Amino acid sequence: MDDISTPAQPYHAAHDREIESLAEFDEVLARGGGLAHYRVQAVDLTDRTDALLTAEAAGAVFLGCPMDDAAATAVRAAGALVFPPVPGLPFDPYRAFLYSPDELYASLAKGYEATPDALAYAWFQRTRADGDIFASMLRAVHDDAVSDAVDELLVGAEVVGVMGGHAMARGTEAYAGAARLGRELARAGFTVATGGGPGAMEAANLGAYAAPFDDSMLDEALLLLAAAPSFTPSIGAWAGAAFAVRERWPDGGPSVGIPTWFYGHEPPNAFAAHIAKYFANATREDGLLARCNAGVVFLPGAAGTVQEVFDNATPNYYESRGEPTPMVLVDQAHWTERLPAWPLLRALAGGRSMESRIALVDRIEEAPAALKLIRS
Repeated sequence: MDDISTPAQPYHAAHDREIESLAEFDEVLARGGGLAHYRVQAVDLTDRTDALLTAEAAGAVFLGCPMDDAAATAVRAAGALVFPPVPGLPFDPYRAFLYSPDELYASLAKGYEATPDALAYAWFQRTRADGDIFASMLRAVHDDAVSDAVDELLVGAEVVGVMGGHAMARGTEAYAGAARLGRELARAGFTVATGGGPGAMEAANLGAYAAPFDDSMLDEALLLLAAAPSFTPSIGAWAGAAFAVRERWPDGGPSVGIPTWFYGHEPPNAFAAHIAKYFANATREDGLLARCNAGVVFLPGAAGTVQEVFDNATPNYYESRGEPTPMVLVDQAHWTERLPAWPLLRALAGGRSMESRIALVDRIEEAPAALKLIRS
């Protein structure tokens, strides 16, 4: 599995001509081939005017790259397209990399409302309400850039998704169990991916974060987090407790969170090193499950988790993404009595290749073994 502990550098196959950093820009020009047909994404080129005035740029596309007016005029004259930065936005629609917790929670000391995460949600609510076509275009461009970045990050990774409800509170045994699950999966070499929010999602990302440390670290972290059990009534206190854990134990293990501003009242958790946050929830849901190439563990949840069970089951049923991927549901009473998704899932799977790829276990501690058995 590839190491995703730091933001991945873009992979460059023959068809991949993206430039996503100033270092890459300089490297490409140093090779002497110019910029023709490259896509330069969210790179600040204000100090590269001389290079832009002389570089071959036919067919190049500059997406949200700050540059001198003379440089922009020159590359346009050479046959390039220039999409300038959009002023006044609380996010960059052309961003090249995924978000980090530190980026989304910048200015948290001033209150959650001052953070980029909260400002982006407020912008989304406002523009969605007025139906501005320009705003909807910006959201679509942003989400496509995020999808590109998450694909680049996960090249070669074996990804296991952990799905579950946002209401699972810190300080509960269920939360601790989900954290231990995330830790075991990460230690087994998988990349843990979640919906990136609170509850079961945070717990699994926390477990992956704790994977490099000895077991006592997670026990202590769980006690510290229990002081702020939920993101209500204070997102600031809830997020602050997570950052206190990160400060006490820096450089934890990596994992991925894929949340959405569609549910912006649910803040992203601070334990996923890489956050692919979307405006469009449908794009986010499908993308999250599609990238879980090594299987998904479904913890107890409500409507959102039920939706994810069958969003995952549908391509497994039709084999539209190839061989069915493992699905492990945890808590027999929940999935057979309270929300009886298991009987329907089993009926759908009957007689199909996905039948051997689904499992129901009673305790969360049984999930890793069930996943291993299905994959063998």
